[in-house]
Amino acid sequence: MGESFTLDQGLPTPAQHRRVLVTGAAGNIGSYFTEHAHERYQLRLMVRPGDDVSQIEGKGQIVTGELSDLDFLKEACAGMCTVLHLAADPSPEGVWDSMLENNIKGTYNLCVAAKAAHCRRVIYASSIHAVSGYPADVQVKPTDPVNPGDLYGVTKCFGEALGRYMAEQEGLSFIAVRIGGFQPLEFAEKPEGLGMMDAWVSRRDLHQLLCRCIDVDNVRWAVVHGLSDNRFKRLDISFARELLGYAPVDDMTELNPKLKDLDLDETVQSHSLADGNKSGLRAELI
Repeated sequence: MGESFTLDQGLPTPAQHRRVLVTGAAGNIGSYFTEHAHERYQLRLMVRPGDDVSQIEGKGQIVTGELSDLDFLKEACAGMCTVLHLAADPSPEGVWDSMLENNIKGTYNLCVAAKAAHCRRVIYASSIHAVSGYPADVQVKPTDPVNPGDLYGVTKCFGEALGRYMAEQEGLSFIAVRIGGFQPLEFAEKPEGLGMMDAWVSRRDLHQLLCRCIDVDNVRWAVVHGLSDNRFKRLDISFARELLGYAPVDDMTELNPKLKDLDLDETVQSHSLADGNKSGLRAELI
């Protein structure tokens, strides 16, 4: 069986107001994280030239630069405990030149900078696309081999592999989070939300998971899955529950009217005694 984590008892106990560098801070995930985490952590917010920073102003120190600038990244990482690496070309249809510069070279530069600055941990925004090549009827576990469904997914596999090398050989703790369809609650309630019924992650659930990745003590390296507690899950989240204490609160089947009206918790059989079957132990229990 493959591994999806290694432990390290030597990592320090989390300090109050941990210092966190957030790359891609002006993006969808970064801006939501910043809005809800700026009172919990001391944030340094990395944006690219020209990014709209109106949503993150006043919530941390904003620094502007590119992932291609290693010297800038070393300065941005200086004094930081943790790096939340969200910056990337996020398009599954992205072309190679952009993927190479932003997702491969950029991730490499960021890891080198974090190591040079003696950061404690990098939390890497991987993606469901790293394993989307599996058939739709397969629930993927973190221990399953990567199977990217597109070039974007290939770059995320690279980031995961680089992260394991950095953790196991270079001593930089690294947690890769394979993020599903990151959308607000309102999206889950719309008809078009049905297409993500097995891959949706709400903003507040992913935020909780990222905070747990920042705070957890003894993880050297791990790959975890970031989905909400949907009735049907393309990715297995049980490992994130056990290792990190992840406790998602949202469920697509409880939010979308077309799914909610089906009352799936009652109508879909569990294939166990929960379906009302009698226990085979009944004779011995008398």
